[in-house]
Amino acid sequence: MNRTIPIGKNEKEVSIIAGTVHLQGILGLPPHAQGVVVFAHGSGSGRFSPRNNFVARVLQNAGIATLLVDLLEESEDWDRQKVFDIDLLTNRLLANAHWLRQQPETRELMLGYFGASTGAGAALQAAAREPHEITAVVSRGGRPDLAMEYLPLVQASTLLIIGGEDKQVISLNEAAYAQLRCHKELAIVPGATHLFEEPGALDKVAQLAQDWFANNFLKQT
Repeated sequence: MNRTIPIGKNEKEVSIIAGTVHLQGILGLPPHAQGVVVFAHGSGSGRFSPRNNFVARVLQNAGIATLLVDLLEESEDWDRQKVFDIDLLTNRLLANAHWLRQQPETRELMLGYFGASTGAGAALQAAAREPHEITAVVSRGGRPDLAMEYLPLVQASTLLIIGGEDKQVISLNEAAYAQLRCHKELAIVPGATHLFEEPGALDKVAQLAQDWFANNFLKQT
């Protein structure tokens, strides 16, 4: 995967063992962080995703640490079965959370997940499988329906963000939203399509995510 995003001031490259594979990632750790958010990327995306890096930098500027990790090794990126294997992606995501719990600088921080596209399904399944470990989840243009059977088990505060013009995904999110039993909100960004490429759309996503994580991390302190 070609790097398109330079490493930032408070960021460092990390390698995380998940079973038999080594996952490459970027840990962003601002001073006095109040929590850490693990990103679950959509299919065909990874730690250098421009959109997720944009959101990560906004979170870092707000005092929230971030971890962006490729959930698949480069050799696995071409395997379409693995790209859409939500159980596999969930296990990799949980390995990231466990790694953070072992690091001196992050082990005391509250945890959140930010899931995009198919990554949202993995984020919500992970939150359901370890309900006492995760404080908040944000989905951006996500497919929470891919974790439908797990949604009633999610305890973390969950925000589903959808583009107003992403009609099919809106209906999928509304169905998933009805299955959630946790503190939840559904936010529709007017005029935005699936990738939030319209002017100001991604800024709105980042602000919504920042407020959601900051408010929920603050409640737990």
